[in-house]
Amino acid sequence: MERPFNENQLEGRNAVLEVLKSGRDIEKIIVQKGNVEGTIRRIAGMAKERGIVVQEAARQKLDEMSQTKNHQGVIAIVSEHEYAEVDDILRSAAEKGEKPFIIILDNITDPHNLGAVIRTAECAGAHGVIIPKRRSVGLTAVVGKTSAGALEYMPVARVTNIARTIEELKKQGVWVACADMDGEDYYDASLDGAIALVIGSEGEGVSRLVKEKCDFTVSIPMYGKISSLNASVAGALLMYEVVRQRNYKD
Repeated sequence: MERPFNENQLEGRNAVLEVLKSGRDIEKIIVQKGNVEGTIRRIAGMAKERGIVVQEAARQKLDEMSQTKNHQGVIAIVSEHEYAEVDDILRSAAEKGEKPFIIILDNITDPHNLGAVIRTAECAGAHGVIIPKRRSVGLTAVVGKTSAGALEYMPVARVTNIARTIEELKKQGVWVACADMDGEDYYDASLDGAIALVIGSEGEGVSRLVKEKCDFTVSIPMYGKISSLNASVAGALLMYEVVRQRNYKD
């Protein structure tokens, strides 16, 4: 079966250079391992300056990925959608006269999980989602499809440093709650103020540095033999506890 054409994949040195110059959001750049030719070195340097992930791969891998069959040792994967800024998310809450309600994702690499979280966040009335540039999937076509259209309405900011972003949010009066197995039961926690929920992957959870920056931790009780929930399911439970406390708490 022929592989479907991916409009978010750019190939060749000039094409990748131009997209870097344009300022468009780029998920990652893949260069041929061992290729240190001048243009490739320039591309890698520009990408590093912008905080874009650069991966090395064998020529065979690039040949398999290539749609033009003329990749010239470099392929860029660009974003399906434009990213927002964290300030845009806070401004959205202020314009609506609402306390900020933000979802922060750490170590989420599964596009289906990210898309599902974005969908739930939009349904729950969150003002935005924040993801890291590294160790995270970006806004790919799969994420857009899984979000069932929510990506068109939900601002997603991509930041270089999640821990630093948390510090900035706290300065803006936002309380930051980390989902962690060692936290207090989530329905006993106070989540009805200006809040950011930090959710990690099912396998790795929230990284230690990010966890240390959070104000408190909350957990979801487990009564079965399985000790963890899928990240998007855990996120949904926590988001709707925020909704409950904001709208239905006695």
